Amino acid sequence: MKYRTIGTGPYSRRVSVLALGAMLFGSTTDERTAFALLDRYAEAGGNFVDTSDNYAFWTDGGQGGQSEELLGRWRRSRGVGEEMVFATKLGARPLAPGTDYVDNPEGLSAKVIRESAERSRERLGLERLDLLYAHIDDHTVPQRETVEGFAALVAEGTVGLLGVSNQAVWRVERARAIAAAAGLPGYEVLQYQHSYLRPRSDVPERLFPDGSLGHAGAELAGYLRAEPALTLVAYSPLLKGAYTRPERLPHDYDHPGTPARLAALHEVARETGATPNQVTLAWQLGHELPILPLAGVSSLEQLEENLAAVDLELSPQQRARLDAAH
Repeated sequence: MKYRTIGTGPYSRRVSVLALGAMLFGSTTDERTAFALLDRYAEAGGNFVDTSDNYAFWTDGGQGGQSEELLGRWRRSRGVGEEMVFATKLGARPLAPGTDYVDNPEGLSAKVIRESAERSRERLGLERLDLLYAHIDDHTVPQRETVEGFAALVAEGTVGLLGVSNQAVWRVERARAIAAAAGLPGYEVLQYQHSYLRPRSDVPERLFPDGSLGHAGAELAGYLRAEPALTLVAYSPLLKGAYTRPERLPHDYDHPGTPARLAALHEVARETGATPNQVTLAWQLGHELPILPLAGVSSLEQLEENLAAVDLELSPQQRARLDAAH
């Protein structure tokens, strides 16, 4: 396994470059399978597990919490300590069963931040959340209140690093500026969808309810170049299996640039003897920007394939061909 440091200051952590997504653990992925996946990931040196307080509310019409609860049971049963870094999110948990984050989200008020973080700590069985994200934006609450709400938990020692997901870049920068001006900790880890294939930027379905984009596009890439202390955690790096099952490719990836990039990807896969999934992950891992792919798996076979990508080295020429395809 290879590692990268995320964050600055006393709560910075050295994490494995391949993060494990636990979104469906405890719901679609049963406990026995999830425990086996977590055991193998830890055995391979993986130590960066991602979840959220709302995972997976859509599977049973509830409010979520299944993933955090399973991770807590795994931690206790295996005696896992501070060597494992757990990241979770708040803000998008439905306030009532049968609703969702579009119409009835918990939001990012100071009260919600405190109460939701406490519930996540209880479910995970942690004294301190290593990394806590604002899952989606909340335009009904002043950003200063949100910034101060997160910072208060860091000051108390119940949260380490702060992150943000799926918000417009200008909103991220404004929140970080508010924090910096007040001498408070701000967002240091950004989580957005990012993969080798690129979606069209003009498809409304890519937008979250507040109009922000979940995909890491050119604007976010520029922001990362200007702010080298930030790290991008890339969710859905394998597009939910679309690289091996084309029928799963979202319709907003159906544009003239996709076939050329797929052709380059498969060409490099043949040259290296790797799978398209492995080349995709290796492309992210060796990117000029600080990108940590966050991949969810439902079988040991999938996990082994992803783990092998960590040691796949692409040549400068191969990387140049992948980047140039459009």
